[in-house]
Amino acid sequence: MAVPVIPGRSRTPRRAGRLLLLAPLLLPLAVGCGNTGGLVPAGPTPTASGPVHLWPERKGAAVPPADPGGAPPQYVPGFPPVADQDVHGVDPVALVQAELRAYPDTAVGPDGMYPETAAAVLACGKEGSDPAKCPVLAPYYRDLTGNGKDELVIGIEFPDRMMSVRVYTADPDGRLNRIMATTETVVAVELAGQDVILRVPSGNPGYELITAWSWDAKQRSMLPTREQIVRIPAKPPASSSPQGPSPSPSSGAGGR
Repeated sequence: MAVPVIPGRSRTPRRAGRLLLLAPLLLPLAVGCGNTGGLVPAGPTPTASGPVHLWPERKGAAVPPADPGGAPPQYVPGFPPVADQDVHGVDPVALVQAELRAYPDTAVGPDGMYPETAAAVLACGKEGSDPAKCPVLAPYYRDLTGNGKDELVIGIEFPDRMMSVRVYTADPDGRLNRIMATTETVVAVELAGQDVILRVPSGNPGYELITAWSWDAKQRSMLPTREQIVRIPAKPPASSSPQGPSPSPSSGAGGR
């Protein structure tokens, strides 16, 4: 057994080895008495407190149970299936056009679209049309469902900075299933992990509302799972126009 050494003391002679067997029992006492290298009290520990239920006598609102069957897939009608669940070859303009033909003159809901926006979408790709005026933006790809296959993320520009964000996945038979569709006045759209993040004005000056849409395997769709109101960092004041170099001192009586 190794002979313990108490800090600040010299090594004990060998003849006292039997007495040293008691040293480990005495060490906690020794360090508690303020010896060199001992423990120092950190002060009183705050008492942990859990959430407090306010107005426990009040009867709360009832939450209806979730449908155990989940939401049925919303397949895009009239669109050909894709091979190997690969959405990278899907033409996003043709996909949105297929939805417009399936749900014509729809102004509200996930398929709702302004008439002028619908007309511009249907004109995309036609001879003589201006590609810059097509409201369907370049697509993005990300595995949002966790099945190892990328989903297709499409944005459609609406008037007044509004935007429709739609997400599509392909089932094992290659049919395209729309798992997200929302229209917001969008500040920015981001992809973070398996979430689609929408940043929209909160209604309070200087703040944004951030909503994370996540895949729900039970409902088989993307749902808004987290919301947060954040303060927008203040922009630094605009700097004044840079001035020219200072004139060199004159070579008068004080010059060298």
